[in-house]
Amino acid sequence: MRGDDLKQAAMFSYISPEQRVPKDHPLRSIRSMVDGILVELSPRFDHLYSKTGRPSIAPERLLRALLIQILYSVRSERMLMEQLDYNLLFRWFVGLDMDEEVWDPTVFTKNRERMLNGDIAEVFFEQVLDRARGYGLLSDEHFTVDGTLVEAAASLKSFKERGNEDRTPPDDPRNPTVNFHGEKRSNNTHQSTTDPDAMLSKKGKGKEAKLNYAGHLLMENRNGLAMDASVTQATGTAERDAGIEFAKKISGNRRVTLGADKAYDTQQFVKELRETNVTPHVAQNNRGRKSAIDGRTTSHPGYEISQKERKRIEEIFGWLKTVAMMRKLRHRGIQKVGWIFKFAVAAYNLVRIRNLVAV
Repeated sequence: MRGDDLKQAAMFSYISPEQRVPKDHPLRSIRSMVDGILVELSPRFDHLYSKTGRPSIAPERLLRALLIQILYSVRSERMLMEQLDYNLLFRWFVGLDMDEEVWDPTVFTKNRERMLNGDIAEVFFEQVLDRARGYGLLSDEHFTVDGTLVEAAASLKSFKERGNEDRTPPDDPRNPTVNFHGEKRSNNTHQSTTDPDAMLSKKGKGKEAKLNYAGHLLMENRNGLAMDASVTQATGTAERDAGIEFAKKISGNRRVTLGADKAYDTQQFVKELRETNVTPHVAQNNRGRKSAIDGRTTSHPGYEISQKERKRIEEIFGWLKTVAMMRKLRHRGIQKVGWIFKFAVAAYNLVRIRNLVAV
């Protein structure tokens, strides 16, 4: 028979969010890992907060909320608070009760600043790697390095000549008309007034120049987990400079390999890798010049394997730019951008660990 379309809402619910979330939901294993990590971080949280005053948002809930924002591509804090108000899955993951009041977006943002100004992302990232290491998922011999441009939260209109302030009142204070056609602009003479750390750069010939940062990743080749991440200014040598820093961290008494694409095929980069006891498995760039990678490297069977496995690092960049919203940044300043970038990479590792362990 046909059911009734009753309009009166029930006054009470006897089912908790814990019961409503399916036992096999992917967030359950991620929540379990995150809770264990937050217990380890508790002493660090104590140093970030005063012993007196009104209680603020619990840092554990704050980080869980940031994680859910990344995992579900919630594009703003205001929308995140709206989702937390009615989304039972989000409430369960963050740790809010059914009737608990959701925070004001401004209050949430100001409390988040305390996290951004600390080294919590770095420690959280290392704790996630410890979980992966405990499952035996990490390789300590074969790695890949790569970089990508991440568009800054600044417009080309803000890229102005240094020391030459235009005191003419704008036609529109909110979005003034700027005509820079025919003007020669470079990072040596101009700087963004919105985000001074962002630099004008482009992906290649024929591409448009934008204000960007350079994001860098170090990946282990066994399961495609990110071993390290950093953000630098988008200079012409940023990728290779970051690659050398990563190589120093993985080098030791035993020889390791480091795969990379053609952009890393320079005499200086290959030389510095060999000096740090790292075998350069760099793709050969024979276009118009002699490659720095010779036959003693390419003839080894491991070189072909590295060239195949190194492409998996693009999967991480793809996830960061689509799911984690790293294609267009929402933060300004290299410190905050580096924080959120590394935290997003840690979120990727959590998802990857969950998928590998569940198989």
